[in-house]
Amino acid sequence: MSDGKYVPPKVWTWDSANGGAFANINRPIAGATHDKALPVGKHPLQLYSLATPNGVKVTIMLEELLAKGHAGAEYDAHLIKISEGDQFSSGFVEVNPNSKIPALLDRSTNPATRVFESGSILVYLAEKFGEFLPKDPAGRTETLNWLFWQMGSAPMLGGGFGHFYAYAPEKYEYPINRYAMEVKRQLDVLDKMLATRTYIAGEDYTIADMAIWPWYGGVVSNAVYNAAEFLDAQSYKNVQRWTKMIGERPAVKRGRMVNRAWGAPEEQLHERHDASDFDLKTQDKLNPPKAS
Repeated sequence: MSDGKYVPPKVWTWDSANGGAFANINRPIAGATHDKALPVGKHPLQLYSLATPNGVKVTIMLEELLAKGHAGAEYDAHLIKISEGDQFSSGFVEVNPNSKIPALLDRSTNPATRVFESGSILVYLAEKFGEFLPKDPAGRTETLNWLFWQMGSAPMLGGGFGHFYAYAPEKYEYPINRYAMEVKRQLDVLDKMLATRTYIAGEDYTIADMAIWPWYGGVVSNAVYNAAEFLDAQSYKNVQRWTKMIGERPAVKRGRMVNRAWGAPEEQLHERHDASDFDLKTQDKLNPPKAS
């Protein structure tokens, strides 16, 4: 930790080297940096994403819809390499001016409908196919309560705790303590709620579970930030129960593989254009180990 006290300047200026692990793609301006059209596959739904927690929400939803027999939910999932700046292409910015994954283009409408922000995509798909969002006012409202809870809470987990604990160039006690306290409070909120119900919005599995699981399930299962021990994640027994239950769903297992470009090769499906891709086009199939 630096000994000197930081005094903010009167007017902030951008230091392009600032930003830790993601300094090369962080910038204080919006818009495209280069001209490049997005690829388009054969299905009406075109997803442009990466298997971060926000990206996984949508691929889980799509796989769950397909598991329920909705053929119209077939989709092409194109890999967006955010570390290489794919999200700043002119084509991507047309679909999402905010340059964040995931982004969805529904070509079944005329003109095509762009949908960005993961929560908006989940609601759009739920309403389009009539699934995973209760139709009764009370159930719908409770589901949306928790969906928007995730939208407001996860930045404290990811951009707050995750950044300072896992990605910042130096470890600082104050921000780590500040955000760890808030993350543990959020986990306690979930744990107390899940003590009274099977799923986060009640007895039915909904888009609220799909939104919350990749973030908070990822933390307690040590899949993100390698912080489960630090946060004493085992103490949140109800969150652990819920995390395991959701993770065992076949559609969730498939969804978390889509647009995944790290980890075990058999769990990486860089792009998904057909259901058979899970069996034929994971990285262990495309790049098998060479015989010694």
